[in-house]
Amino acid sequence: MKIALGVTGGIAAYKAAEIVRLLQDRGIRVQVIMTRAAQEFVRPLTFAAISGEKVITSMFAPDGEHPANIESAIEHIAVAQSIDALLVAPATADVLAHFAQGIASDFLTTLYLATTAPVVVAPAMNVNMWNHPATQANLEILRKRGVKIVEPDSGYLACGMVGAGRLAENEAVVAAVLEALGAAQDLVGETVLVTAGPTREKIDPARYLTNRSSGRMGYAVAEAALRRGARVLLVSGPTSLTPPGAAEVTRVESAEQMRDAVVKLLPDATIVIKTAAVSDYRAKSVVPQKLKRKGPITLELEPTPDILKEIAARKQSQIIVGFAAETENVLENARQKLAAKQLDAIVVNDVSREGFGFDSDRNEVTIITHDEVIEVPETTKWEVAQRVLDQVVHIRQPRKSALKA
Repeated sequence: MKIALGVTGGIAAYKAAEIVRLLQDRGIRVQVIMTRAAQEFVRPLTFAAISGEKVITSMFAPDGEHPANIESAIEHIAVAQSIDALLVAPATADVLAHFAQGIASDFLTTLYLATTAPVVVAPAMNVNMWNHPATQANLEILRKRGVKIVEPDSGYLACGMVGAGRLAENEAVVAAVLEALGAAQDLVGETVLVTAGPTREKIDPARYLTNRSSGRMGYAVAEAALRRGARVLLVSGPTSLTPPGAAEVTRVESAEQMRDAVVKLLPDATIVIKTAAVSDYRAKSVVPQKLKRKGPITLELEPTPDILKEIAARKQSQIIVGFAAETENVLENARQKLAAKQLDAIVVNDVSREGFGFDSDRNEVTIITHDEVIEVPETTKWEVAQRVLDQVVHIRQPRKSALKA
């Protein structure tokens, strides 16, 4: 997911650097657009270094330079179509007036007119400018258009006056963006332990037993939990994926290593979502030298630790969610695992169907709890992750109510 962050000319421009970092912590890419006045307060290089993205500072290439390609001439359209939200922080009275009146005089104001993504503005200015009827009228126009206004805080201002106009706290700005993106903050205060990816069980120094898991489902759950306000502990088997920025990652290879990592982290977790495809068997003994091709061989296998069953037995008040990949008797097998492993929920999918589950960005699952069976038709793994977390919140609510009582 990607947003554009417009930074306009005010002393609060320096705070936008921290907003970039907080958004990145929630797995969101940020491309910064700076007005000419903003560059008087903060250098573009600061945002380029933090965001890892190109910082846009003007509508056209500087004098004497030529665009590298034709897209440069209509870059505002390309950016408008690529973002999931537009945030302006700080937003000056000037840019609010341009937005309200539809005046496209630079890249940022043109981008505002060109995008259909949700728009969030966090004003910051002198108290008299904030209270001026013109500013308030412009804000009312923007509200009616659906623009989310993050009201400024009151306090001591850079100009020496006291009153409303100070940029809202960074966390409040980030929360407004997440709300605009449809990410409810209903996991604040929770620590979610997620396992993801396959495991590898050595046969000899060159070979191992593994499975087709890509880790995409677990990484989607981890990123979704972060965006919903949770602390995330991600235990990942071997995968080429980049983990979400703020996840605390433990990398493992074998089922035994994953078991040790999960057991160590379990006391810190309030929710465990075990999406990893752990190898069910490993070689009973690992051959110290590479096996030579000499004809048929027989491998003696033994079961790996049943991590899910063990952590369910060890749990205190944690919510435990398991994942099951099945090829036959899908619902029956899943219900048996739900009961046998004392889980709160299990998410099952039929991996015999081509294009779903393994090696795919899409999935079709059934979420089974002790009270419900929820069918999730074919969709993205991101959406599946959201539906799983919705059920976790649903399961958690009575427990929280009981604790308060």
